[in-house]
Amino acid sequence: MNFVELSNRIFNQAVADYHVTDYVDAPIHNPYSVGTIENDLYQKCWIDVVQWHLEDIIRDPQIDPVEALALKRRIDASNQERTDLVERIDSYFWEKYRQVTPSKDAKLNTESPAWAMDRLSILHVKLWHMQEQVQRTDVSAEQHQKCVDKLSVLKEQLSDMTTSISQLLADYEAGVRVMKVYRQMKMYNDPSLNPILYNKNNQSPITNNK
Repeated sequence: MNFVELSNRIFNQAVADYHVTDYVDAPIHNPYSVGTIENDLYQKCWIDVVQWHLEDIIRDPQIDPVEALALKRRIDASNQERTDLVERIDSYFWEKYRQVTPSKDAKLNTESPAWAMDRLSILHVKLWHMQEQVQRTDVSAEQHQKCVDKLSVLKEQLSDMTTSISQLLADYEAGVRVMKVYRQMKMYNDPSLNPILYNKNNQSPITNNK
């Protein structure tokens, strides 16, 4: 079993474990040892599946505005946690491949391996929920077929992504691609970089009538 196949197994396990309770405040019981890449992968997918459900909840048209704001803050915090964890996983890949000397014509990619793994994790969440839609009995035949078709596409994406990420990692190992990591450098959650946070005297752009 290669790294991506192992990751698929862990992601699928995390999604299934979440749906034992299907509750956004359920505690995580990560079965992998702290400090291992397996632990990070499981935690990453758990964040994704919880956030999936938070995004569902906040779209309730009858939601209380105060509750919606609290959920928005929670989603923001979840996104930051997700970003931090992806970057930690990229550090794992950096350490793994940093000693490889790239060939003279080695190529670059548009994203780091951990951000590709991020998309793979979210794909597992999509697959679970599209399968859930396929199993519904309270929808029209047309709606059911649309979901069946979408599920087929998602399964194809899973196969393609498993292959392509495996090929990417093999290319790093062989030195035909350059391993680089660019941190996200998000600014809106940083009180030293978001002008609304570091300058309390600033009037909100929403209310500024100048």
